[in-house]
Amino acid sequence: MTQLNTPYPSTAYLTGFLRSRGVAAVQDDLALGLVLALLSREGLNALRESLRAMPEADRSGPVNFFLDHFSSYAQTIDPVIAFLQGRDSTLSHRIAGRGFLPEGARFAALDAYADDGTGDPLGWAFGALGQQDRARHLATLYLNDLADVLRDGVDEGFEFVRYAERLAASQPSFDALALALAQPPHLIDATLERLALQAVDTHQPTLVLLSVPFPGSVYSAFRIAQCIKRKHPQIRIAMGGGFVNTELRELSDARVFDHVDFITLDGGERPLLNLIEHLQGQRSAQRLVRTFVKNDAGRVQYIHLQEPEIAFEDVGTPTWDGLPLHNYLSLLDMLNPMNRLWSDGRWNKLTVAHGCYWKKCSFCDVSLDYISRYETASASTLVDRIQKIVAETGQTGFHFVDEAAPPKALKALAEELLRRGVQISWWGNIRFEKTFTPDLCELLAQSGCIAMSGGLEVASDRLLKLMQKGVSIEQVAQVTKGFADAGVLVHAYLMYGFPTQTVQDTVDALEYVRQLFENGCIHSGFFHRFVCTVHSPVGRDPEAYGVTLLPLPEGTFAKNDVGFVDPTSMPPGVDHDLLGQGLKKAIYNYMHGIGLDADVRKWFELPKGKCPKTTVSRQKIAGVLS
Repeated sequence: MTQLNTPYPSTAYLTGFLRSRGVAAVQDDLALGLVLALLSREGLNALRESLRAMPEADRSGPVNFFLDHFSSYAQTIDPVIAFLQGRDSTLSHRIAGRGFLPEGARFAALDAYADDGTGDPLGWAFGALGQQDRARHLATLYLNDLADVLRDGVDEGFEFVRYAERLAASQPSFDALALALAQPPHLIDATLERLALQAVDTHQPTLVLLSVPFPGSVYSAFRIAQCIKRKHPQIRIAMGGGFVNTELRELSDARVFDHVDFITLDGGERPLLNLIEHLQGQRSAQRLVRTFVKNDAGRVQYIHLQEPEIAFEDVGTPTWDGLPLHNYLSLLDMLNPMNRLWSDGRWNKLTVAHGCYWKKCSFCDVSLDYISRYETASASTLVDRIQKIVAETGQTGFHFVDEAAPPKALKALAEELLRRGVQISWWGNIRFEKTFTPDLCELLAQSGCIAMSGGLEVASDRLLKLMQKGVSIEQVAQVTKGFADAGVLVHAYLMYGFPTQTVQDTVDALEYVRQLFENGCIHSGFFHRFVCTVHSPVGRDPEAYGVTLLPLPEGTFAKNDVGFVDPTSMPPGVDHDLLGQGLKKAIYNYMHGIGLDADVRKWFELPKGKCPKTTVSRQKIAGVLS
């Protein structure tokens, strides 16, 4: 359960790699299949029957609204899905007219939008010519209403992207997942199990690989494994992916292996080759790589034979063969322009380099393989892959999913794209470092770059130095302006609550952000709360950052996030939660050009006299740029 607009790339990478090594491999997106099955006329009929069995006193507002307006939902669901899949664009006229869809609680948010004076609360966002966008946004709200019904009436953990996340994220014990998996399957579970078993019947695998990138994918993955084990006990099942790599590195709960046979860590290419050889009788279990198993004594054993990794140059070209590329949903949920890229349109996801060339940021999992092992491929190899992917998918949009794409590799890639005359649109994530000169920004734009995101984090030179970001605010201003002047959308990842951050730091950071918007350096941004992980420099050496870690609970399952005590935040210190509300309110308005001339203190609802005046000159960024 990740995105509905485009496939998550891990299966495409592994399918392409395994086929390049002569292994018969196929892939299926059961997350998309589940959503399309639930959000269909047949699925809504089943949902209504399930909800009718609920006591009336237990029904929420969204559930009652759905039952009261069921005929409207049943008549509109299939056309809306077809519209979001790009198969019926003319329906936008009826959807945008606001008389076609039943409008539940999610539509109330429209009242919070600014009115441009025409009586149209969405006019400022989409304008007179934005009918398709307006219709997609309204259709997305309609689907979110239905997600609320599934959450309130079937499974309280249901979300399109973060399904049952609380059961897995940093859970020291497997108990919560084990309890949930022991319950009789409800409507969502039964639908997922049916789709999983259909896939098994279609492909007849001997080995099933489950990619689990996020905590919100874990419950569904175990449900899939559980039903396959029950119906086809001879099939072997392996699990890997981002969640496993970050949270299950110290796994010791044998109950996990009631559902899966193997769990592999980090890059999947080498462990899977060895695992397949083992299952074919060509190597013993003791010669597996980075793999958890349950041994003959019934205990979890980690096996790691030292073998060289598969070079990034040799992992092959990802393939989307077998995935229903025309069935993904182009949603328009949030009006943040960068978030829109995430959810709107189908992007081919590709990696320019493995790992991060900087790997010093103190908040990042720099000790783990996906960051620490930095490898590149030649520009020629990358463009070969791009051309093969375009030929296979017919799609020319690419999202480069690197943690931080290296400037040298991007320059070579852009030159090779231009030399061959390959026309694509692409975006990705970078560090706002001085290597990105205006000339390089222009070159990248000419090669098809449409957007760049990067970490400004806590916009404070003191804290940027403490977190070893390797950039300064002046440098960020110059780089982002270079991209903006080249016509590239610029998004800033922002952070609050970093160790030792004061109220003054926060006010000054927002003033810098205000000026970056005011001077046209950035177009989009998002503030998130700092979280300390056990794999980051802060988690591994907290004293260096002036904090004390809280003891982790004893556990045998997941371990990632760790609490900490920051003396700066001790009473009567800094209330980062309250400050965060002001930061998010401010940036939402800045993205729409509102409040850019106001004193930044207006956004913070702090007690009188507790919000200091910024120490940053109001012309600081303008001076840097001139």
